[in-house]
Amino acid sequence: MMQKPSVGVFFGGKSPEHDISIITGQLIISGLKGLGYPVVPVYIDKTGSWFAGEYLGDLKVFTTHDISALKNTDQYYLDLVQSRGKIVLKKKGLVGKELHIDIAFPAFHGQNGEDGTVQGLFEFFGVPYVGCDTASSAIAMDKVTTKLIYQALGIPTVPFVHFLQTDWEKNRKILLASIQKNVSYPAMVKPARLGSSIGMSKAKDLKELTDALELAFHFEEKVLVEKAVVKLKDITCAVIGNENPIPSKLQESGYTKDFFSYEDKYLKGGGAQLGKAQHAIIIPAKLDAKTTKEIQDTAVSIYKAVGCSGISRVDFLYDITDKRWFANEINTLPGTLYHHLWKASGIELGDLLERLIGYAKARYEAKKNLTNTFESSVLSQTGSAKLGAKLGSIKQI
Repeated sequence: MMQKPSVGVFFGGKSPEHDISIITGQLIISGLKGLGYPVVPVYIDKTGSWFAGEYLGDLKVFTTHDISALKNTDQYYLDLVQSRGKIVLKKKGLVGKELHIDIAFPAFHGQNGEDGTVQGLFEFFGVPYVGCDTASSAIAMDKVTTKLIYQALGIPTVPFVHFLQTDWEKNRKILLASIQKNVSYPAMVKPARLGSSIGMSKAKDLKELTDALELAFHFEEKVLVEKAVVKLKDITCAVIGNENPIPSKLQESGYTKDFFSYEDKYLKGGGAQLGKAQHAIIIPAKLDAKTTKEIQDTAVSIYKAVGCSGISRVDFLYDITDKRWFANEINTLPGTLYHHLWKASGIELGDLLERLIGYAKARYEAKKNLTNTFESSVLSQTGSAKLGAKLGSIKQI
């Protein structure tokens, strides 16, 4: 029987969503081991140091121990010489142990991982990896870019404005007037490239708006201010696949504050986003068949337009009063892969993981058929008088 490829599960990272990434990583590690895959857990701490080892596949390491103690054990670095078509990690020391990874499975949430950065690393070394590629990850991470794409495609989304912290500091009055004109109250204020509702607030007046902006700028230099839906249903549709993606059933998530907060997502009752707070989750969402189909079809359209692959989750806002829906955000690595929603949709965790590994392999094989070199005579002509004269003129400038 052919041995399965080794899978490196990368989690943690320099992101405010570090802790959620650990939970997602542990779920993936456990699931892959159950399928018989050799797994290499790779943990990146909040300072950017890399650690690897079998023991990191145990959640208790992170819940009952001081993680900072890892600095003295099993710290690894990326071997730039051997990492070609695979990731090779070498343990620090005179006789460093090596770990080889055939397929990368990033389990990062937020910046420095889910935003295309680590995907670019895998691309550079020619390693198959699970999930969205560099470009689609970067696009989806930015809520402003995402909404501009919705507008260009004619996909309904709530009114919004966006600006940088430097703009806010220089033109506060003008921006407040723009918010009042284009958004009004209540308004949602969000860091543009952060997830899990971190740094997000609902503002009902000018005082709350300025406070919300100061909070958002604490995490991010670009913010999004959008019109809040007062009577709201928070709707989620997960999508998997490459060329022919399929949608999940719709999930309706309950919340206790004015919006779906971090506490609602991950803490209360075990966390709705983790699939544990069953009292706060309705699957399928209580929507009519026509609306359900529209949202599922739109989720797939968004997935394809942004260039997603492997897995993503598209969030929608449903206005109960007007009975209208709006596309909200794209999450290229749903917390714990939203395995609870896929289970409700007929796909168990093991099957989901196998599919994601399969999608990664298929995309990798397709890219191998592309030409990434180009024969040119430019270098052979560098000694020619004509080109030499051009280079000389450039140097003079």
